Amino acid sequence: MIFKRILRVTGYLFLAFIVILAIGRLVQKTLDSIYVGERAPYLQMPAPDAMSLRWQSAEDYKGQVQLGMRPESLNPDKTENHPGEQHEIRLRNLKPLTRYYYSAGDEDKPVYTGNDYWFVTPPKTGEDVPVRFWVTGDQGQKGMIQQDVRDAMLQWLDENPRIGRAYLDFWLTTGDNAYRSGSNQQFQEAFFEPYKNILRNVPVWPAYGNHDARRWAFFNIFSLPTQAESGGVPSGTEHYYSFDYANIHFIFLDSQDSDRDKGSNMAKWLTTDLKANSLPWTVAVFHHPPYTKGSYDSDDPHDSGGRHFEMRENIVPILEHYDVDLVITGHSHVYERSHFMTCHYGDSSTLKEAMLLDKDRQFEKPPGKHSNQGTVYAVVGSSSKANRGPLDHPVMDVAKSETGSMVIDVNGNELVARFINHDGAETDKFTMKKVPGMKVRDNRSLCQ
Repeated sequence: MIFKRILRVTGYLFLAFIVILAIGRLVQKTLDSIYVGERAPYLQMPAPDAMSLRWQSAEDYKGQVQLGMRPESLNPDKTENHPGEQHEIRLRNLKPLTRYYYSAGDEDKPVYTGNDYWFVTPPKTGEDVPVRFWVTGDQGQKGMIQQDVRDAMLQWLDENPRIGRAYLDFWLTTGDNAYRSGSNQQFQEAFFEPYKNILRNVPVWPAYGNHDARRWAFFNIFSLPTQAESGGVPSGTEHYYSFDYANIHFIFLDSQDSDRDKGSNMAKWLTTDLKANSLPWTVAVFHHPPYTKGSYDSDDPHDSGGRHFEMRENIVPILEHYDVDLVITGHSHVYERSHFMTCHYGDSSTLKEAMLLDKDRQFEKPPGKHSNQGTVYAVVGSSSKANRGPLDHPVMDVAKSETGSMVIDVNGNELVARFINHDGAETDKFTMKKVPGMKVRDNRSLCQ
């Protein structure tokens, strides 16, 4: 009898211990998702006729944005209805492909203002204009490597300018934007501070990584389109979405927390979105690479909770069926870039030589939407640190334990992607061209 009572009391104590741990974890995640202090302006959800501007203040006030074509001639555009520390204003009725100068701050006094505060709206959807964007991955480890990669990219842009255009149109990340836990304070120190001079001019589209998922800050910090505010098909969630820029369609998927099954809501939305897309270029971004032999192994069905495996088996076939041109991921802290390929949905042992459509670095495919005409996969996960690994995945043409980032130019029927390392050297480059009149490949037998 006494023994049973001891067991019962022990069970109650253990249960209480678990409850206390859960409450403590909940409190920690809540507190870590809060940041108190100043946060400089950053641009979100660009559209040809709209832009969202966010910033944070140390004290409550009604935020106001002033806007104009010249920095010395700004007019009040919008003022918030209620005072607060978190500020977000959606600027509307803008002209496409137009530079605007802005100030942001208290309705009684601008805090951020001057010649350096400007943005350029996207062109009309479908318009054929040159586009340049930056790609970083796992850049959330603050320090010298992160700064060197950033500065090397800026130096390369200075040496390769676009006459009459902004130095970048937008910035994509492949996730893990703030190490180690994705707390709001870590975002401030490892994202908003080191990149603030870029963020005030260049809209950022961040992917959701496993370190971002350790706290709740990510979805509080970023404004992501759920109702196709920047183009594409409404997803109803910030976990996955699409947007358009000029003649490029972009898809951001959640390989971390969303269901990755073939019949999942994400897969169904992806199919609907790609069916509706008629733009000539399509780029997909998510965190966990379907092919990697870097700091992670995509052949291991248990690695990263099976996320590599599931994205390759269930999601990649959809991307390739609708002829996505480029898939960019991170997570593996290396740089890897595949051959021009299709239909490889198993582990490395199932690769057939015929699945590698072209081993050159100048890839060609027919314009229009045709199934399985070739896709390039790039792992960009070394923008703040590089790890060792076998680096021998057979689909990869280039595999480096080297820190850096990617700059991509799209101009008409040509896409050129370059990996710029931390020293500013161009250590990988490939070109993809849409060639009018090119015969459509019949690769159905490869995919069976």
